Amino acid sequence: MSIPSQTRVVIIGGGIIGCSVAYHLTRLGWTDVVLLEQGQLSCGTTWHAAGLVGQLRSQESMTKLIRYSTQLYSELEAETGLGTGWKQCGSLSVARTAERMTQLRRTAAVARAYGVECEVISPAQAGELWPVMRTDDLLGAVWLPGDGKANPTDLTQALARGARSRGARIAQDTKITAVHTRDGRASGVSWRNKAGDEGRIEAEIVVNCAGQWARQVGLMCGVTVPLHSAEHYYIVTERIAGVHPDLPVMRDPDGFIYFKEEVGGLVMGGFEPDAKPWGMQGIPEPFEFQLLPDDWDQFQVLMENALVRVPALETAQVKQFYNGPESFTPDNNFILGEAPELRNFYVGAGFNSMGIASAGGAGMALAEWIVAGEPTMDLWPVDIRRFAGFNGNQGWLHDRVKETLGLHYAMPWPNRELETARPFRRSALYAHLRDAGANFGSKMGWERPNFFAPPGTSPQIEYAFGQQNWLPWSGTEHRACREGVALFDMSSFSKYLVKGADAEAVLQYVMSNDVAVPPGQTVYTAMLNERGTYESDLTVTRLAQDQYLVVTGSAQTTRDFSYIERLIPADQRCVIVDVTGQYAVLAVMGPRSRELLQRVSRADFSNEGFPFGSSRKIDLGYATVRATRLTYVGELGWELYVPVEFAVGVYETLHEAGRTLGLVNAGYYAIESLRLEKGYRAWGRELSPSVNPFEAGLSFACKLASGMNFRGRDALLRLRQAGAPTRRMVVVTVDGASDAMLWGGEAVLRTGPDGSVRAVGSLSSAAFGHTLGCPLGMALLAREDGPADTAWLEAGTYHVDLAGTLLPARVHLRAPYDPASARPKA
Repeated sequence: MSIPSQTRVVIIGGGIIGCSVAYHLTRLGWTDVVLLEQGQLSCGTTWHAAGLVGQLRSQESMTKLIRYSTQLYSELEAETGLGTGWKQCGSLSVARTAERMTQLRRTAAVARAYGVECEVISPAQAGELWPVMRTDDLLGAVWLPGDGKANPTDLTQALARGARSRGARIAQDTKITAVHTRDGRASGVSWRNKAGDEGRIEAEIVVNCAGQWARQVGLMCGVTVPLHSAEHYYIVTERIAGVHPDLPVMRDPDGFIYFKEEVGGLVMGGFEPDAKPWGMQGIPEPFEFQLLPDDWDQFQVLMENALVRVPALETAQVKQFYNGPESFTPDNNFILGEAPELRNFYVGAGFNSMGIASAGGAGMALAEWIVAGEPTMDLWPVDIRRFAGFNGNQGWLHDRVKETLGLHYAMPWPNRELETARPFRRSALYAHLRDAGANFGSKMGWERPNFFAPPGTSPQIEYAFGQQNWLPWSGTEHRACREGVALFDMSSFSKYLVKGADAEAVLQYVMSNDVAVPPGQTVYTAMLNERGTYESDLTVTRLAQDQYLVVTGSAQTTRDFSYIERLIPADQRCVIVDVTGQYAVLAVMGPRSRELLQRVSRADFSNEGFPFGSSRKIDLGYATVRATRLTYVGELGWELYVPVEFAVGVYETLHEAGRTLGLVNAGYYAIESLRLEKGYRAWGRELSPSVNPFEAGLSFACKLASGMNFRGRDALLRLRQAGAPTRRMVVVTVDGASDAMLWGGEAVLRTGPDGSVRAVGSLSSAAFGHTLGCPLGMALLAREDGPADTAWLEAGTYHVDLAGTLLPARVHLRAPYDPASARPKA
């Protein structure tokens, strides 16, 4: 192909992801697309992928992407004339242990909520579906008939043909040598082919789909793509008696292994718990259709488990051992979206051995993002902006991917924490909290206290699907906040300074609520997209006429900074600065918080002197800090923004003064139970780009009545004109179930007046409410035939599906605890 000197979009990488993006861009009408592949299509990691396509994921939006993939793969041959190897053979996942069986029952409940066909079956039934499998050591299985398998190379060729048929151009044997930028935007690439020809393409959009080379491509233009290669293994056997073409895919996660049929034999591979990173010195060139040396020692744990599950393997002939490197990310989710460091530079990479299942949906989602200029659906689990620059550290990535590869089949315990490459980011109080018995979780790299163990007790989590060992300890913290006073280290909050003569004008457009308030006032607000759905929720404190402090969640540091920065017009006198690391945040919460603060400060903390929503500098011991009267736990309290160099002194001063008041350290598990009793929403769970303020019950934080313009306003006006929403955010309590535990993801079932039972949603968050004495959660309940209004909600009876056990539940439109919100303003 003659490579043009200019194009609208240039895609780097001709694996299944790059070809899917090209295919979907051309389907959307963007036909001026050039794809450059350094070798041949699919020659990197695509060609040796196993080709498994399992629909169900832990997030509904990710499940939708893969369900789209299965639909696309079933239709591609008819469209392009090329076979794809797609076969809807179904899949089985089997359980060797009671804990795994509980997890599979939870999987079935999630599938019900997401509309995915899934059935819990007995070992005997599993054996009928998979006759070459040993079943006498199994407790059961789940059967998903809509799952399947495909041929990765054939799929790639079909997607490429579909893209070419609508005008896309594909050049093979053409390597990228540079990514060019201009004025903070990607502007094209330079290339060199194997014939020695060189050139440059000017482009409006550059898309990095370079697979395990994507990190290297990102470095060419200052973009962090946090992934690292690891060795990944499977074997292919000769024919085995009883193996037939319609044999389902079978997964035995307790053995870390999977199987699929191939030409009458079996493909057997897996995800060992302690993986073997590869490519520490870079990926050799060329590396096309290549494998790594056999490593039977590393493969041993998989082989031993496979022999248990399929005894026939003991005598089967191994036709081929595949050791193909693949790229893995720090959290086992792939990477999608526009890079925060560089406009018009998009990434689709790091698919963690799930590229074939994800490629159809991921390519569609990324193409829509490119065309629309923003995501068209909730992609937060895979959004590149969930990472920061420090996540690109190669030594950290090396140690982390040793664990993330194994997460595919590791037991997905509720609140499971990753253990490798930690501790990572530490607050100024880390050592004090550690010595006080903190168990630390990790968010955006921050080490954050989950809970505090009693003296002499190890602060370790004993994982279980029921109530875990820390629950009574967190309950003590919860009750201290409700009844006395508790201290939370919330230093991981993302914090930005927005300043300049035009700061107010900029934020009035970016934020849904009115931020034209006097200095010293704090406003709760949302950031919306053009569809009127959530990009974030946060607080904005006006510090001065030309200066604001914007505070958002720990996970959103990169995302929200990038979102705001890109909405600042070039001709406006306004800048945003990330000051997250400059301030510790200590939250003093509870009915005795006023009494504690009055002991250590000369400031007036009365309602008249320090009303709710106000913020000011105060003295606290020897330090000067900013105190903001807010709450995320539903009690009287203040957030203290403390310069890092004063954090230890302030912490010690508070504890010394609070000793006789019963002051306790408290962690994020207590925050979770406290905020759910109050019905406070959380970004990434209750609030997402698929939810609007009317559904969330937060339209009060939108200045619709003001007549002022803000991003998403027109969409909200259309939504309001359309009438009551068909979905409604509620609190769900399981009264009387004091020995049960909810974790989130459980299906909510509604029985209507006619006796019909339907899954109407799933719990987006859950905890044990120690004040209410029962498990509870939040859910977005959906009605198919009309508005989800109060009459419809109250006409139903509800159950929560807890791993197959239906627990009677109540739904609440107002917070079950302090519905009038009198306590924070007392």
